Amino acid sequence: MSESLAQPKVICPICPHACSLLPGQTGICGARHAVDGKVVETSHGLLSSIHVDPVEKKPLHHYYPGSGALSIGAFGCNLKCRGCQNASISQVRASDGDGFYIKPSEIVDIAISHQCRSVAYTYNEPIIWSEFAVETAHAVREAGLGNIMVTAGYVTDKTREWLFESMDAANVDLKGFSEEFYKTWAKASLGPVLETLEYLHQLPGFWLEITTLLIPGINDSNSMLESEFAWIVEHLGVDVPLHLSAFFPAYKATEIGSTPVETLFRAQSLAEKAGIRYVYLGNVPGMVNTKCPACGSVLIERHGYHTRICGMKDDKCASCGHAIAGVFVTSSPGRH
Repeated sequence: MSESLAQPKVICPICPHACSLLPGQTGICGARHAVDGKVVETSHGLLSSIHVDPVEKKPLHHYYPGSGALSIGAFGCNLKCRGCQNASISQVRASDGDGFYIKPSEIVDIAISHQCRSVAYTYNEPIIWSEFAVETAHAVREAGLGNIMVTAGYVTDKTREWLFESMDAANVDLKGFSEEFYKTWAKASLGPVLETLEYLHQLPGFWLEITTLLIPGINDSNSMLESEFAWIVEHLGVDVPLHLSAFFPAYKATEIGSTPVETLFRAQSLAEKAGIRYVYLGNVPGMVNTKCPACGSVLIERHGYHTRICGMKDDKCASCGHAIAGVFVTSSPGRH
């Protein structure tokens, strides 16, 4: 997946950075390099992590709640967030990563042995190791399991279509809501992320959720949040679950304090005022329960990562019959 130039350089087509590389050079993501007129993964099948997680940890609250997701990650990232919460693997070049190699068939076997309903491509940015992710996703789908991508959504049109046709659900990290923020905080741009969100929303049978990490004094102003929430309602509707998470000092932003809980509540109020029906607060006890938007009944209780479905009948509220957006136990693991 590369386009040759008249010069010996090649352009990586994976993300909007469009790195122009001489043979042997590595892109900004640290995980792709030029060889034989193409830009390929530096280490195909090299992982940094593999772990069985609750699907709520992705976070996905409306995709088989309470189920297990075998989560795999590698090295590198095409964003350079100043406060990266996972810098130990995301800001490491793949060639320097201390990991292990694994085959897609082995990943499937592990997922089945641990009774996982899905495999999640997560921990670092899976777009930059998309060839291995897609190869694995095909094997996962053949085994009757679902595929989840946890991503910042910074991807080109061509790769977006090729990559997500193998996926069934995603949580997209919408990091803030201005081009200036993306430029200064992440060394990227907002536009392609919004295009990814719109693309996934209209993709038949695909489930989408969004996370925004609230960084004190950086992306948590009322004006920025109101703009983000209004855009979500206008372009994605009111049923896409939104996760608002707390920032903790990390990487190159240790001077910024942790997000006050009051900020999370303020953002939740603004999101609900905008019309978003399912708003969850990370790290706030009691604020991750799923409630019926029609009658307010508690449908799914969550304590930490322990989940109990208590007020639903199939995909509806057991109290009032309101249809709840999501993919639940009565659905098949793949595209619904």
